[in-house]
Amino acid sequence: MIIHRILTPARTFDGVHGVSKKKILEFIAEHISSEVSEINGKDLFEALISRERLGTTGLGNGIAIPHCRCKACPEPVGLFIRLAEPVDFDSVDQKPVDLVFALIVPEGENQEHLEILKALAEQFHSDRLMASVRQAENAQSLYDCITHH
Repeated sequence: MIIHRILTPARTFDGVHGVSKKKILEFIAEHISSEVSEINGKDLFEALISRERLGTTGLGNGIAIPHCRCKACPEPVGLFIRLAEPVDFDSVDQKPVDLVFALIVPEGENQEHLEILKALAEQFHSDRLMASVRQAENAQSLYDCITHH
């Protein structure tokens, strides 16, 4: 599965207090930019906000996949968060989100971007996987659930 190529245990978080969609996007930008030195956190946050303005990335069923292209991004990067409490993410079903998978891709990677988004959407539509993810005990077991499904 594609996810194991873009997600690391260091970018898998459990029990994050999100408060709002904006705070979650800030968290994503801060953590990705701290791990991928080429990426500027402020620029990444602005790119994520710009993408959200085009339409929500809240898929429904408590899942959001915020994503964007980033000039400075050397290769596709994923980050996964299980929130401590659900947050309003303007989801298509109007329900709050508790699982967030962020995807950042290099600017020219249109086909790969679409393939990864498709794979993520398919995986996150699995009720069995989502039940396992929601029952995982910690960040490492979250990572294992998502990458070995």
